[in-house]
Amino acid sequence: MNILRLAVLSMSLFFAGCASNSMLVSNSQTVSDVSENKAQVVFMRSSFVGGAINGSLFDVTSGSPVFIGIIANGTKVAYETSPGKHLFMVVSEAADFMAADVEAGKSYFSIVTPRMGFWKARFSLWPVRNDGSTKFNTGTDEFKNMLQKTKLMENSEKSLAWFNKHKLDIDAKRKEYLTVWNEKSANDLKLRTLRPEDGR
Repeated sequence: MNILRLAVLSMSLFFAGCASNSMLVSNSQTVSDVSENKAQVVFMRSSFVGGAINGSLFDVTSGSPVFIGIIANGTKVAYETSPGKHLFMVVSEAADFMAADVEAGKSYFSIVTPRMGFWKARFSLWPVRNDGSTKFNTGTDEFKNMLQKTKLMENSEKSLAWFNKHKLDIDAKRKEYLTVWNEKSANDLKLRTLRPEDGR
């Protein structure tokens, strides 16, 4: 019983840190053009479901989580990275992933969507297409409004300190839920992958 209480307390503290957004509102609310030798992925979230709970974003391409930022309701986070194949992760109660194959000089978009979990809201990452092949598309009014109305955020000393404090917990979730991700069908993985042609 004591072990269960300790686990619940630890989980509560983890979520408490992620529930209070320690990110800073960027001085410029315009997403910058990407460097010609880099690619950019902009993660956006706008939903009333699980609005009080934040998710944390990571690039786990190399295995070890690289902290991108904390995504709150009504915000967006821009991440510049190298062109090529990547694997991104969002963490809350659980972890979920999105693959990407991105080209230099292009910006890509991903929508962070909530789903209800056992303790708190969980999140998924979805690629935004240019060709109308999924419900998340750059040509829709929903996407345009989300891009315009969400606040652009950037990391602060507090958000970086939060990551450093929870590195081990985050990597444990990566290892646990990557097994689930790897068991997805080829079609599911295709739906959850940013393609080179999705950039602009």
